[in-house]
Amino acid sequence: MEGVSFPPLSRFAVCCGTHGNEMTGVYMYRHLQKQKVENITVTTILSNPRAVDACKRYIDIDLNRCFTNALLCTAITDSSPYELRRAQEIDAEVGPKGSDEAVDLLCDLHNTTSNMGLCVMYNSSDCVAMHIFKHLKSKITSVPVRAICSDEPISEGYALDSVGKHGLSLEVGPQPNGVVRADNFNVITEAFNHIIEWLQQFNSGATFEGGVEDVYKMTEKVDYPRDLNTNEITAAVHPQLQDNDFKLLRTGDPIFLSFDGETLRHKGRELYPFFVNECAYYEKKVAFILGEKVTVAFPSISVTKN
Repeated sequence: MEGVSFPPLSRFAVCCGTHGNEMTGVYMYRHLQKQKVENITVTTILSNPRAVDACKRYIDIDLNRCFTNALLCTAITDSSPYELRRAQEIDAEVGPKGSDEAVDLLCDLHNTTSNMGLCVMYNSSDCVAMHIFKHLKSKITSVPVRAICSDEPISEGYALDSVGKHGLSLEVGPQPNGVVRADNFNVITEAFNHIIEWLQQFNSGATFEGGVEDVYKMTEKVDYPRDLNTNEITAAVHPQLQDNDFKLLRTGDPIFLSFDGETLRHKGRELYPFFVNECAYYEKKVAFILGEKVTVAFPSISVTKN
């Protein structure tokens, strides 16, 4: 695979508190105010300050679903959701999305209540994000480091990380909402430092060799069993599935335990569950996500020579 080059990646935005009750990012924002980085312009953003103050995921709507091109172009009125207004403010500060003025790299920090270690969420078209994942995977040993990729067009990307020329989100967990854990904070701090290290090496002229890595691609979302009349949940995630994110789920494996004591089993093809029993996904009617593990190839990259 032929190598590719990019202009220097000298403008780096770190977004924190996109969900106001995911506290690693909130405290990381405060911590980064004291940090100085050489040769990289680091912009730190508290994405959803009202939600942070209220220690809620969001005020009106999920901010991390507001960054499609269509929503960023929506006219703002007095009745517009707070998060839509905030998305356009962020886009104006570190974008505009899809423009030459957008920051070179945007990293959005998140927590999950699921047992997922450190996950790099990125778009499959972004080989820079893939190289950063490879670097983090080689450096961080305290938790598993995995990647989850999406194939949607950037224009339809609804997450904040789609605003930068290159972007990724870091998910670390498990961590309850409204709580900061030292181990997860340390993982994100280490990841930030390694990303800075990688950017400095890239801008200094280092060539990063391509290769192949295993990543996960979402294939379907699984809801909880529900009462047909009331739509209320009738079962919880089975103990054998709970906390076993990314463990291959085979046909016949238990997935739910009903409140009457009945075990419900997986009937589909063999896939990998993640975001298992994620607290924030109850409202989205998602008990867990199933994905396939695929091997992706990516090219060598280097900085464009003048």
